[in-house]
Amino acid sequence: MAARTRLPLLFPRNLFPFRSQKLVHTEVSVKEPAYPPIVPSLTAKSKSARRRQIEERVKKICASSVEDKLSLITRIQREKFVVYPQTFARNADRWYQHFTKTAYIPGLPEKFTPGLEKPAAAVPGIDDDAFADIRSLVTRVILQEHWQIRKRKPFMYRHQEQVVGPFLRSLMSGLTYSLAKYNPLLQLSSLDLSPQVNFYWRRGQRIIPKGHRRRRLEPTRFQIDDRPHSQIRVTQQLPQFMPLEASYAAEVPEITLPPNVMPLFRRQYDNNIFTGAKLPDPACYGHTQFHLVPDRYHRDRMARQQQADQVEVFLRANALASLFAWTGAQAMYQGFWNYEDVTRPFVSQAVITDGHFFSFFCYQLNTVALSVETDAGNPRKNLLWGTESLRLYESVQDGEVVGLNDGVVKLLVQFFMNQP
Repeated sequence: MAARTRLPLLFPRNLFPFRSQKLVHTEVSVKEPAYPPIVPSLTAKSKSARRRQIEERVKKICASSVEDKLSLITRIQREKFVVYPQTFARNADRWYQHFTKTAYIPGLPEKFTPGLEKPAAAVPGIDDDAFADIRSLVTRVILQEHWQIRKRKPFMYRHQEQVVGPFLRSLMSGLTYSLAKYNPLLQLSSLDLSPQVNFYWRRGQRIIPKGHRRRRLEPTRFQIDDRPHSQIRVTQQLPQFMPLEASYAAEVPEITLPPNVMPLFRRQYDNNIFTGAKLPDPACYGHTQFHLVPDRYHRDRMARQQQADQVEVFLRANALASLFAWTGAQAMYQGFWNYEDVTRPFVSQAVITDGHFFSFFCYQLNTVALSVETDAGNPRKNLLWGTESLRLYESVQDGEVVGLNDGVVKLLVQFFMNQP
């Protein structure tokens, strides 16, 4: 007898078909699956991967503290062009203007210019008796320098260090002490002798010609290592000479040649950003720097060599490089850098002298976004004001100073009296 199948038990007749049956889960709308975004690999050797690496690094630096920012910005050590503030290269000031995106304006800002035309007693905040005391102080310092020369002849190529250096130190400390009661900002200031000022930045780019990284684009890096004679740091920032928007129309020389034509030389060592004091120092803003020209700088010799036009070029290049490095480092200390541009100008002053001639300069830092990525569409430009060389006195005869220039003394007083 054949076996009977039990299909009715497996498939009963009263079972509804599956197609006509409505299930609960089909009534809810099905959501599209959410996939993570497709991003380039961080380890690939492609342009998109390089862009992502830069974006990740920028986000990390922006989210860091100021101390960590400086460490991250200066961590990558490549060969960089070392910019010397005191250089005898021809027309160095035009090159330095291009490297720092700085426009030069002859003369001083408006707050100092009227003082050159008024009488010496018209210094704002200084009466006749106070100016007479300051004038006698300058006379005593000049006589002391002259007595030092007669007492002992300085060593060869050390005249600026052994004679003019003590003269400038005495003049600066004496003026600071005398004018502290008229300028309260000087009472809380810090005086640095032979400080160290460093600044590191990027400007422009080039194609690497050879090596394992050849044919790649590389930013052009610069480093300034400056050693001014002395400087004054204050706890409050000096007021701006001009609004940020006023620098849009300024003109900066455009140099298309590579920096090694100047000539500049590339070095590889630690990248440094330093104002002359560490981050926790409350006197974190610059007031005035003082510089001595080197012993090789002779006005008469340059005139005999038919280089009289380079006399002022040397001073302008020195002031431009030194003040840019100082104000740039101050901005870095406040958290600003290439991808986070300054929101307010940073101002500093400089005096360059050889003991007889004095040159006065004012610098206003309006931008630190100088790289190729951030400079595109950035109309801001840094500004430098400067005077020609002004003679302080003619000579010393019979223990008296002959031909003391009250205009130079007045400019010194105005620089010290600058305050918020």
